[in-house]
Amino acid sequence: MSMKKFSFSPKRSSSSFIAHYPSPSRFALPPAPSRSLSDSVMIQTLEVAEPVIVKWDPESSTYAKVTSLFYDNRREALEFIKLVNKLHKAMHALVAENSTSDLLVRAQHLMQIAMKRLEKEFYQILSLNRAQLDPESVSTRSSRTSTRSSLSDFADESDDEVRVAGELISEVEDTAEGVMVDLKLIAECMISSGYGKECVKIYKVIRKSIVDEGIYKLGVEKLKSTHVHKMDWEVLDLKIKNWLAAVKIAVKTLFNGERILCDQVFASSDSIRETCYTEITKEGASILFGFPENVSKNSKKSPERIFRTLDMYTAIASRWPEIVSVFSFPSTSSVVNQSLNSLIKLAELVRSDLNEFETLLNKESLKTTIAGAGVHMFTMETMNYLSLLADYSVLPDILIDSPPPEKSVMPETFFGESYSSSSPSPSVSSRLAWLVFVLVCKLDGKAKHYKDVSHAYIFLANNLQHILSKVRSSNLRYLLGDEWITKRETEVKKFAANYERLAWSHVIDSVPKNSSAMTREQARDSFKKINTVFEEAHRKQLAVVVPDGKLRDEIKVSVARKLLPAYREFYNAHRVEMENDRKFAGVVKFAPEDMGNALSDVFFGSGSASTSVSSATSSSSSKSRKSFSR
Repeated sequence: MSMKKFSFSPKRSSSSFIAHYPSPSRFALPPAPSRSLSDSVMIQTLEVAEPVIVKWDPESSTYAKVTSLFYDNRREALEFIKLVNKLHKAMHALVAENSTSDLLVRAQHLMQIAMKRLEKEFYQILSLNRAQLDPESVSTRSSRTSTRSSLSDFADESDDEVRVAGELISEVEDTAEGVMVDLKLIAECMISSGYGKECVKIYKVIRKSIVDEGIYKLGVEKLKSTHVHKMDWEVLDLKIKNWLAAVKIAVKTLFNGERILCDQVFASSDSIRETCYTEITKEGASILFGFPENVSKNSKKSPERIFRTLDMYTAIASRWPEIVSVFSFPSTSSVVNQSLNSLIKLAELVRSDLNEFETLLNKESLKTTIAGAGVHMFTMETMNYLSLLADYSVLPDILIDSPPPEKSVMPETFFGESYSSSSPSPSVSSRLAWLVFVLVCKLDGKAKHYKDVSHAYIFLANNLQHILSKVRSSNLRYLLGDEWITKRETEVKKFAANYERLAWSHVIDSVPKNSSAMTREQARDSFKKINTVFEEAHRKQLAVVVPDGKLRDEIKVSVARKLLPAYREFYNAHRVEMENDRKFAGVVKFAPEDMGNALSDVFFGSGSASTSVSSATSSSSSKSRKSFSR
């Protein structure tokens, strides 16, 4: 009889062969005058192993067919594994000494019965313990602090409840740990006995179904490029949001948990571990990590697309060490490569969308101004866009190779080397500063379309102040730097000063500086002039809006300090004449308090060109307004 026939191949004996050995009593030891040491060991091993193995032959009794060895009697299960390993060792020794021994036939038959039993047990344990072997549960248990962190959920409960919770958690974890130990014992026994193929087949089928089911439940689906291209952005946006939630769970729990389980069960064989894990996870992982590349290549343009693109890039980049670790086998390198390709395509799309955004900025019409010279919607939308971009820590990786803005186009005073050298990310800082510069240039062009030049300056002050506000309240502050902010603050003050000069200086200059030497007629003419220029200025500036409270108050205070003290002095110098001459008093329309309250009304955009100052003077006693008469 050849050596191959008694090797430890996974082939099963026929039922007719099994019929020859229905029970241990049917085996009779062949008489031999003298036996070798290997024969003696084999005989002893058969005498011990045969009763236990045949007892659990699924084809020998109904009891063995319906009962689980590992669930019914775990101690006997461990003894079963021990005896099978001992039998395998004895067979190896005997083959080396006498490959034609009849004892090998009996041993091989017993081995096949044992493997059939272990196959059944392996399948049952995998099938009946899906909850304990859930990838999320496995990955959580593998953390050294799993029990401690689980108990922290009960921190607000009583000591008894915490104790009971701890016992329950420990019981569940111990049960799961026992399941994995049993699987490992069976796998190692079957692999060492030459039945690894059967073991692996069962494992792959069951575990792949679990991973595929997990991917499906996470809402990840394989989409055709044409399907993505035809999708409305709102629909695709929902799918991206779903993917962002799915990738976190898939990497941290699904694939990680499966890797941990596979590593433990097949710890004895690197090749089997790799083969199993690859075939179980590769398809689902390829679908998961292929989605971003599909989107980057085929999605429709949308203003919001860049942020979802950055979200996907961040989701992969932030988990890159985990992805590389979990898919570290050579045969899973395609998953890592797919993830890398997605990163590359996403980065390309971000750069493309940034260029598209710059193009849209340059296309903005200069003729679209805003009533009241307030903050233009163009400014709001642009700064919202840029402040959101600044929140993404992955931008430096994406823009690191992008060419910087041309120095000849963007002035050194706006954003020079001194700014970028102190930036945490010079490439990002330069790019975002350039986009702000394009915005400011467009605003400068829009300002020129105001007929009233004072309105042009307050428009620039308002919009630059809004830009500063968004910079201060976002990560743009760190990217553009304090020096940049300080210079822009100086520019806002200059715009505000120019507005004040053009809108109010003629009113301020209309108040005589030396009224004591004036005649009554000269004083009356001065009051008339003050009435006229103040009413005209007030009427024009009522339409102006200054949304920023601090800037609004600074302008009002500045005008009031220059106008009201001089006017009060002039007013008080002629108070006696007003009291004695009703005709003279009729010329004076404003008491200092009235003028102060009238100033309080401006910069809210509540008036129009035809609005009269009378509404302000009629409510001079109102306590709800802030007066600058003091």
